[in-house]
Amino acid sequence: MSSPSTAIPFAKASACGNDFLMIDGTNAPAGIAEFSRRICDRHQGVGADGVEWLFPAEDADVRARLFNADGSEAEISGNGTRCVAAYLCAEQAREKVVVRTGAGLRTCTLTAHSSTQYEFEIAMGEPQVGDEFGIRLRSREVRGIPVSMGNPHFVTFVPEFAPGWQQEAAEIGRHQHFKQGMNVELVAIEDLGTIEARFFERGVGETQSSGTGSCASAVAAIASGRARSPVRVEAPGGAQTVRWEQQVFLRGPAQLICRGEFLV
Repeated sequence: MSSPSTAIPFAKASACGNDFLMIDGTNAPAGIAEFSRRICDRHQGVGADGVEWLFPAEDADVRARLFNADGSEAEISGNGTRCVAAYLCAEQAREKVVVRTGAGLRTCTLTAHSSTQYEFEIAMGEPQVGDEFGIRLRSREVRGIPVSMGNPHFVTFVPEFAPGWQQEAAEIGRHQHFKQGMNVELVAIEDLGTIEARFFERGVGETQSSGTGSCASAVAAIASGRARSPVRVEAPGGAQTVRWEQQVFLRGPAQLICRGEFLV
């Protein structure tokens, strides 16, 4: 006789096409990494770029542990944090949400709200910007600027997004120089206030958008004199705005999509 299924409630939200599941941490199974991989599967699960597991926090409104679609744990997602903030605002009327992430506290200030659509500006902290350097790939050398937004990024500037860029970005991300793996951004400059970016993230692959990736892209463009703050970062999933005033502020939307139960 088969054992009865357990139903784990979840909510799903999207920030510029970067989608996340919010799940109460008290419902976390023993194999949280494997469960996260299963529920994120777009064919056998609900489908998402990651899971934000939510726990109580003494110094914040919530503590979020982020697991990527492949089951690996990450420090932070800017878009995921915004989805968490939208979820909490839907649960109880708020103007501000403080989230403890693996990269520290992040304060999300509500700037607009209509039905299931929210917009926040997040104080993302001070970036760490390194000097540009090159790495040797199978076919050529690629130069980029390392930026930490509490998680690691390598920003490379391109005149256009060539077909098959994903394969090269994947090779960069797992390069032996980057012992912990790397989030990779390809950035094309449109003008001093606008850039276009493509994202290839650790544990996920290509994403429609990235919050920390947008921050890293803008910071690298500003630091190298290619752009000036504030910077509009355009991506396949939508646009976000980044301003850099010692610390970085990220503004963008988040939409609540659905709620449901996943049977295990």
